[in-house]
Amino acid sequence: MTRSNAIKQKALELGFDIAGITDASLIDVEHIEHLKRWLADGYAGGMAYLHKNFEKRVNPSQLLDGAKSIICVGLNYKSDQISEAEDDVTAGRVASYACYQDYHLFIKEKLNALADFITKNITSYCKYKVCVDSVPLAERALAVRAGLGFIAKNHMLTHPIFGQQLLLGELITTLELPSDKALANECSGCGQCIRACPMGAFLADGTLDARRCISYLTIEHKDVISQGLTEKIGNRFFGCEECVLACRRQKHAPAANGRLEFYKDMYSIDLHRIVEMDEKIFEKDFANSPLYRLGLDRLKRNAIICLKNSVNVGKMQDQFEQESQKTIHNTTQRM
Repeated sequence: MTRSNAIKQKALELGFDIAGITDASLIDVEHIEHLKRWLADGYAGGMAYLHKNFEKRVNPSQLLDGAKSIICVGLNYKSDQISEAEDDVTAGRVASYACYQDYHLFIKEKLNALADFITKNITSYCKYKVCVDSVPLAERALAVRAGLGFIAKNHMLTHPIFGQQLLLGELITTLELPSDKALANECSGCGQCIRACPMGAFLADGTLDARRCISYLTIEHKDVISQGLTEKIGNRFFGCEECVLACRRQKHAPAANGRLEFYKDMYSIDLHRIVEMDEKIFEKDFANSPLYRLGLDRLKRNAIICLKNSVNVGKMQDQFEQESQKTIHNTTQRM
C-alpha cells in the first residue's frame, strides 16, 4: 500500500467518510477572483473576518512553513433521526450540523490522531497544522482539488454519494504526497436548490447574497434583522438547510456513520424556554453546542422572531379554517 493510500485509509478508520490529497499551492485563480469580487460587492454582509488574512485564505502554504501537501477529509452528518412530522411551526428548527456534538473538537481530535499515525508509521521528519473552519482557509476549493466533490449551484461542496451535508477538515503537512484527481462537476443544473431558498438569496447570475441568507441572518448577523426579512425566516431558529435538502444527491445520501453523537432534542427548540432563559441555564445547556457562540441575546432575538412568525401562521390557519367553514356552509345551503 502506498503512503497516500495508507493515510487515506487511516482517515476512514478514524471516522471520516471521505479523504483526499492535494498540494499546498495557491487555490485556483477562478476561485480567488470570484472571492475578491464577492467580498468587494459586499455580499459577505457583516462577516468582516472573511476580509482578513486573505493571502492565507487562498494560499495554504502561508499557514505552515515548508508546507507541501494537504490531506482533506469530510464527515457526513445527514441524520436519519429527523422526520417531517417533527417539523412543528411553533418550535424553533436548528440546522442538522448543530444538533451534534461540537464538530470542531471531534475533527481536530481525529486529525491530530491522523498526524500521529503519519509521524509514527510514515515519517517522523514532518510538521503539520490541523485546520477546521475557524482557520482562514478556502476549504471548499481545496476539497474540490483533492477529489472530495464538486461545487453545486448553491455553492456547496457536493459528493456524488454523500451529498452536501459534509463537515470538512484539513491537515497541512510538510510531507510531500501525490495529489488526487479532481472529480468532474456532475451538478445537473436542475436549479432545485436555487428555487428552494425562502429568501431568494441567489441572484440571477448564481451569486449568493449572504445578506439574504437565513443561515447568515440567524447565525452571523449580530444586529437587528429587518422586518422585511424576518417574516421569511419562519421557524428557522438557527441556520437553514432548504437549498441543501433540495439537492437530489442529498436526498439519496446515506445517513451519518454515527461517530458524532446526535442530540435529537436540539432539532426542535422550545422557543418560549429560550426567551425566558437566564445566563446560568444557557451556560449549562449550550456550552458544548455550536449554538453557544451566538450568546443568549442573539438566541433570544431569533426565538422572538420565530414566535412572531408562528403567531402569524396560526392566524393564517385560523383564517383558512374560517373560510373553509363558510364555503362548506354555503355549499350545504345550495344543496
